[in-house]
Amino acid sequence: MPIRVTINGRDLELPKPISLERYIEERELAGRRLAVAHNGDVVPRDNYAEAIINDGDTLEIVRPVGGG
Repeated sequence: MPIRVTINGRDLELPKPISLERYIEERELAGRRLAVAHNGDVVPRDNYAEAIINDGDTLEIVRPVGGG
């Protein structure tokens, strides 16, 4: 059963609930420096496997950018 989520301000449909770790892997972002907020709470990298994206959830996934 598909779920509706908001990721970086975009409404999306995913086929089913999925772990944050798997979502990141499927988008080929694994191993990159990321900051992730799941429903407004920052998720430490060590907790990506336990954080499950469910219907109605909101994610913000950002990559730090250096500059000067």
